[in-house]
Amino acid sequence: MYFFLNYLSLADLCYTSTVMPKLMTDLLKKRKTISYNNCMTQLFILHFLGGIEIFILTGMAYDRYVAICKPLHYAVIMNKQNCNMIIIACFTGGFIHSAGLCLLTIFLPFCGPNEIDHYFCDVYPLLKLACTDTYRIGVLVTVNSGLIALVIFVILMVSYFLIFYTIRAYPQRAVPKLFPLAVLTSQLWCCFLCLSSLFTLDQHDFSRR
Repeated sequence: MYFFLNYLSLADLCYTSTVMPKLMTDLLKKRKTISYNNCMTQLFILHFLGGIEIFILTGMAYDRYVAICKPLHYAVIMNKQNCNMIIIACFTGGFIHSAGLCLLTIFLPFCGPNEIDHYFCDVYPLLKLACTDTYRIGVLVTVNSGLIALVIFVILMVSYFLIFYTIRAYPQRAVPKLFPLAVLTSQLWCCFLCLSSLFTLDQHDFSRR
């Protein structure tokens, strides 16, 4: 688990570093500006690192499932090579997710006033600035994030159901020694917070009238 926590902490540190330096400098400026290239770069990196975090949390859920449900096979299943493959898959999934959102946004025509109603560059605030009908693109963006959230949610629920079912079969006095439930609960709560953020959509209409 600590192998995945290292990458999760690194991704989270880089994620906050993508927004906070620019945000802090903007607080000291009267006129807050960002170039188009920097905006697109920030958009890509944010969703890339955010996708990595969510996929790593899914990998950690699988790691806990193997550790509790198949403890005798844990060293074989979660060897170093398989752990590295899971991390590579997390990076690949984050890249595909972020690249898809950027491709839907980068070719849009923008016109003034180019003021983003947000403290960082994100998809939905940019869609409101486009000089074209963005309803279909908004739907595609929602499908992109929604499918990822739905699939990961199902995987997490199945894995944690199997974990709790396995714990239920153990004697009551062996449960604290088997696995600290506080760690499992905190990890599940963290996954819930990350997935709920994907369902937070902008309330404005995507279409330009």
